[in-house]
Amino acid sequence: MALTKEKKNEIVAELADLLGSSKMTVIAKYQGTTVKAMQELRRNAEDNGTSIKVVKNRLVKKALESTDTHKEADTSDLQGMLMYAFNADDEVAPAQVLHAMAKKEKQIEFVGAYDATGNYISADDVKALAELPSRETMIATVIATLKSPVGNVTSGLAGNIHGLLDAVAAKAE
Repeated sequence: MALTKEKKNEIVAELADLLGSSKMTVIAKYQGTTVKAMQELRRNAEDNGTSIKVVKNRLVKKALESTDTHKEADTSDLQGMLMYAFNADDEVAPAQVLHAMAKKEKQIEFVGAYDATGNYISADDVKALAELPSRETMIATVIATLKSPVGNVTSGLAGNIHGLLDAVAAKAE
């Protein structure tokens, strides 16, 4: 059933809102992916605040043209069966959700992404972003790195003090 002009305009407006509020919009091919896998992807994406949309590329191009930040965006890669992942809170989350599913479903393949300023990011760069550790993991790594010299100094001083006390105790006996 064909969409009415009003329905298409509603979809374009919704996409324009998502593009305008999204910190990162990731584009991926999904041809050959099962319905069950797509449902699982949507559930996983929803859990981390990412919205997955499958719409005609022509409507996405119109939405890109209607937003101020994405007006001049490159749309040459928007061909074929594509899905779009939007996230307003985290730049890396859409790429990580799609990457996690792409490990299971080999049919999912990155095409590229648009950042909040409308710049196009290549598929290789999106994959590199997706493979980054989570924010919490990176914070824990930095804290552990900063904490280790303090721990080493404390251990060294404690060892020297214990040695000194052992020597004093041996002399006292």
